[in-house]
Amino acid sequence: MQIRKEREEDYPQIYEMIKNAFKTAEHSDGNEQDLVEKLRKSSAYINDLTLVCVENEEIVGFIMFTKNRIGETEGLSLAPLAVAPKYQHRRLGTLLVKQGLKVAKELSYEYVVVLGDNKYYNRFGFIPAKELDIKSPFDVPSKNFMVLNLSGNKKKLHALVEYPKEFFE
Repeated sequence: MQIRKEREEDYPQIYEMIKNAFKTAEHSDGNEQDLVEKLRKSSAYINDLTLVCVENEEIVGFIMFTKNRIGETEGLSLAPLAVAPKYQHRRLGTLLVKQGLKVAKELSYEYVVVLGDNKYYNRFGFIPAKELDIKSPFDVPSKNFMVLNLSGNKKKLHALVEYPKEFFE
């Protein structure tokens, strides 16, 4: 099992893996794979923070972090995280998140926001974004809109997250 940056030749395999991973997801619009395609072409894309998990030359996991704005601060959005159905519940998602957060910290990003399962993301240190007075542009339950400060700072930002426009297309 290897975690590495995505490569252009991986794109078709990533597209299909994400599509299959979200087919049975409880909260999905079914377009996550298309969002990834759009984000790759945007100024928010960061190749160093778009990772794949590979086993036997097959891409079995994927994670993407893209740039956002939280008030005056440049932050990151974690979306999507996908694991091929037959590889789910084997901690591949956990490995991808941990590696992505490690790289984000090395690149000097401080804040990462995610919209997801609070029970899953809490284990990485994510807290409800409202605790740092960070607001979502989406109408979502506050327990599912979370933030992680990679430096451990609990400074309130009093800001709305500005996602790349591709999230709204």
